[in-house]
Amino acid sequence: MIRFALISVLMLAACAMEPGSTGARPTPVYEGVETSLLEGDLVQFHVSMRDVRHTGDLDKYAECAAAQYALIRGYGFARHVRTTMKQAGGSRTADAVYLISPALPRGLRTIDAEVVVADCAANGIPTV
Repeated sequence: MIRFALISVLMLAACAMEPGSTGARPTPVYEGVETSLLEGDLVQFHVSMRDVRHTGDLDKYAECAAAQYALIRGYGFARHVRTTMKQAGGSRTADAVYLISPALPRGLRTIDAEVVVADCAANGIPTV
């Protein structure tokens, strides 16, 4: 019975592929970042991508931009405030706001800018 179920799953997966497709997903295309200083240390990032593989990819792209921006400004940390996402055609966009800080800010979604920028570079995610 388990063998039959496994074969059925594999057959359904094969049927779901487009004709001539190898099953490989397209590589994400990072379309750019626009940065705006809102007030004080609040910074807004508009990021755009095509061929997003996972829902968290767009969040990660915004986080990479925020981390690099914090380092450029001489800060070592950032805290995520909010993100809104939209999809238009083949592109997805995010409007993310971060608080940049010289010391580790209070909050749950804080990032160490140097660590995040290194991780982004290792994973091929561009920064500002």
